[in-house]
Amino acid sequence: MGCFTFIKVMMVLFNLMIFLGGGTLLGVGIWVSVDSSSFMKIIGPFSSSAMQFVNVGYFLIAIGAILVVLGFLGCCGAQRESKCLLIIFFSIVLIIFIAEIAGAVVALVYTSMAETLLQALVQPVLKNEYGKQTDVTQIWNTTMGELKCCGFNNYTDFNNSYYYNQNGNTYPKYCCYSTIVSCTEARAKNSGIEGCFRQLITIFKQNAAIVGGVAAGICALELAAMVVSMYLYCHIDKS
Repeated sequence: MGCFTFIKVMMVLFNLMIFLGGGTLLGVGIWVSVDSSSFMKIIGPFSSSAMQFVNVGYFLIAIGAILVVLGFLGCCGAQRESKCLLIIFFSIVLIIFIAEIAGAVVALVYTSMAETLLQALVQPVLKNEYGKQTDVTQIWNTTMGELKCCGFNNYTDFNNSYYYNQNGNTYPKYCCYSTIVSCTEARAKNSGIEGCFRQLITIFKQNAAIVGGVAAGICALELAAMVVSMYLYCHIDKS
């Protein structure tokens, strides 16, 4: 077996696994979106809190669809020795790779800008929707309960908010250490519970090695996929 044939077979097998994995995620995503109640019964009570952070069904559908398309292009492109499919595969992986690098640079360099942008988006939601909209309230309750945080910056995000005015000038219980009594401004101030953004940054820093390792592994796979697809693209006519 020559080098070209070996790489071609590996390309087909690798992308076949990607295609099957993407199909599985796509199927689960559709199942969750269509029949979320039965899905939640199967995976247990954890699902109810996890699904409040993100619409898991649509997220899985999006990721699954991307993997299915990539797997199909890579597998068929290598098997049929199609330059068109291989260059499309290469282009999509390259776009994803560049987007990941750009996102990492923005996250590292412009953290303060990201905080300002998120604050401008989140604070109006806390002031106007928390306590009024059930889904928004549940998401923030789960976030504050799991991360042991209060608001985006701190308890002051709830000043003159809908929740604050409707609950006798008090704050959510997550803004105070004691949940037995009402969380007044004095108790919230004395508790000094941090905002959720700072908690997320702290958690990210604590797990930076794991996150970095996973990111490096994904980037290495993407680079390998691009190199192999370009190798096949350049050697198809020669073979």
